Amino acid sequence: MEIFTLNDGNQLPAVGFGTVALKGASGVNAILSALNAGYRMIDTSTNYNNEGAVGEAIRRSVVPRNEILVTSKLPGAAHAYDQAIEWIQESLYRLGLDYFDQYLIHWPLPKQDKYVEAWQALVDAQKFGLIRSIGVSNFLPEHLDRVIDATGVTPAVNQIERHPYFNNQALVDYNNQLGIVTQAWSPFGRDKLDILGEKALQPIAEKYGKAVSQIVLRWNIQNGVIPIVKAASYKNQVANLDVFDFELLEGDIALINQLDRGEEGRVEGQHPNTYEEFD
Repeated sequence: MEIFTLNDGNQLPAVGFGTVALKGASGVNAILSALNAGYRMIDTSTNYNNEGAVGEAIRRSVVPRNEILVTSKLPGAAHAYDQAIEWIQESLYRLGLDYFDQYLIHWPLPKQDKYVEAWQALVDAQKFGLIRSIGVSNFLPEHLDRVIDATGVTPAVNQIERHPYFNNQALVDYNNQLGIVTQAWSPFGRDKLDILGEKALQPIAEKYGKAVSQIVLRWNIQNGVIPIVKAASYKNQVANLDVFDFELLEGDIALINQLDRGEEGRVEGQHPNTYEEFD
């Protein structure tokens, strides 16, 4: 497993496990399976309504808590400072944990215009010892600049939509410029986009003796991006970690980059300047 070092000195594995839609007993089993397969970064959110399942899987796992990196996210309903502090605490209680390894603002929601207040809450929660690394999700350059100017604290991570049909490269480059590590949610484009069936990716996969999914994950990693990938079956979980024994040639990376569709390639048209979270 390759390792990424954050601007706060903490480290993250190069592939994270996403838990959206993994709930109840089946969710607990899937997360346990992922930990057994070798995942050490588990990504959840209050809005996934599964923090209880994630916490239960961590308690049942033979993997020590200090080896599991847990990420959750602040919902738009709690951007006000006092609400954010309480929400972080309540989220930890639901998970049964003493601290988060990562905690992110899920969406900027500029129409509400409270994300700077929310960011200050994360800065303070980190000082309180509730969070190891603080970051954001779906933040554009103007959002990043504003929170940094207001607090003097640069996010460690920006988790954004990124897959071959929407490579979001300009934002990845801006994150890099600020020393922010990029994470990619929905690296396969969810069920709405048939990225794994993309004909242009088949010859590349055959060339390296890998599955298309593994090519997409490797493309992210070689671009300095940590993919957050969900898989319920142990077979797919293991396959998604089998991406560290090869490197894509620059020409193949360029071919994948050419699949970008710009704004039309977004999974659900969720532009951070207009999207109202779960509205």
